[in-house]
Amino acid sequence: MPQLQIHNTATRAKETFVPMRADEVRLYVCGPTVYDLAHVGNARPVVVFDSFVRLLRRLHASVTYVRNITDIEDKIIDRAHELGITIAELTADTTDAFHTDMAALGALPPDHEPRATDYVDGMIAMTEALIANGHAYEADGHVLFDTTSMEDYGVFSKRSQKELIAGARVEVAPYKRNATDFVLWKPSDDQQPGWDSPWGKGRPGWHLECSVMSEALLGETFDIHGGGIDLVFPHHQNEIAQSTCAHDGAALANYWMHNGHVTVGGEKMSKSLGNFLTVHELLDEFPGEAIRLTLLSAHYRQPLDFTKEAIAESRRTLDKWYRAMGKAVAADLPEAVEAALCDDLNTPKAIAEMHRLSDLAMAGNEVAAASMKAVGELLGLLQATPEAWFQGKGSDDDLSAEAIDGLIEQRRQARADKNFAASDRIRDELAARGIILEDGAGGTTWRRGAKGE
Repeated sequence: MPQLQIHNTATRAKETFVPMRADEVRLYVCGPTVYDLAHVGNARPVVVFDSFVRLLRRLHASVTYVRNITDIEDKIIDRAHELGITIAELTADTTDAFHTDMAALGALPPDHEPRATDYVDGMIAMTEALIANGHAYEADGHVLFDTTSMEDYGVFSKRSQKELIAGARVEVAPYKRNATDFVLWKPSDDQQPGWDSPWGKGRPGWHLECSVMSEALLGETFDIHGGGIDLVFPHHQNEIAQSTCAHDGAALANYWMHNGHVTVGGEKMSKSLGNFLTVHELLDEFPGEAIRLTLLSAHYRQPLDFTKEAIAESRRTLDKWYRAMGKAVAADLPEAVEAALCDDLNTPKAIAEMHRLSDLAMAGNEVAAASMKAVGELLGLLQATPEAWFQGKGSDDDLSAEAIDGLIEQRRQARADKNFAASDRIRDELAARGIILEDGAGGTTWRRGAKGE
């Protein structure tokens, strides 16, 4: 069995993964801020790390996967006010939608999914500890982390002090000692959610939340921390600062993994730019597995330019794979695929091997078909039966399965009556709607394909 290699953001190098405890892996990945529907950029880390956890569970006896829910943050407060609903209503609805959408992409739930609002007491305690050991200070109702108190602040994100100042998210407030100091605790007015604290009614800073939730569920130091590349600075840099300084220099995580941006026309997909595609909308048009395959088609660390044309191509690929796999039962995972995935989760190489296996299976190689099933289980693909895949739900304007069966019955009757013009017309109408008929000794079966195929 090959050794797992991980590109560690902290060292900017590929390293052999060695867990802290024999055959036990602890992993934390930053989850969604639940103020709006998830777009494809939000979905990429979910799919990437779902595939990675599937691999870890093949390699190790025990894996604990934690992915949080940020349910208190200023974007949430603003959106709830904009919609005229409570924060609780907004976060409940958005969390439910997130779970539904990610399940449709084949993502398994994490072992733990902590919500920030359940860990505020721990956030207050960590803030008190940072004040006590000289790493934080109170100012104007706020508590801020003093970045000058940490000698190597900025080393993880590879930024100079000048770059850190330029990259600070928030306008420099007059109560900050240094431009790069960041908020651990902020005051809340009567219209904002707040908790009692030694510094008055307030709420935690975003960075603090993940430090406390990861410690509560995985310990002061754990194996792997993951997330999108946009989180390296300031979020993960500040997580490291808080946790390390609160725990007498103990590392937060031993390995850091970051997936690349999803882009549209070469520009990062984001809500602020308005160039995003929500998973919810795409699922009305495409199967979740086609979206998942598209997200895995590029190496996780590289940018991924995402288009509807790419999803359509992934759907055609899956059509071919399902036909090739048939009703095969999973065999052993091919060594070439395991080696590819153990090489820093090289999914493009694993997908290339799937194409090779598919060609062999189409030529009648049953071992290749069974191998495809095994690879699919590890990548979260080929999870349906071929019948369910080809006859599954189409887009909202597609014919239902019941309507298709009715037309097939009409065609059968037309053929029985030797009305071949009517029979051909029905077949052509179905083809124009993307329904492909296949006549055989046992009758007529159908599958969904591209419209006009």
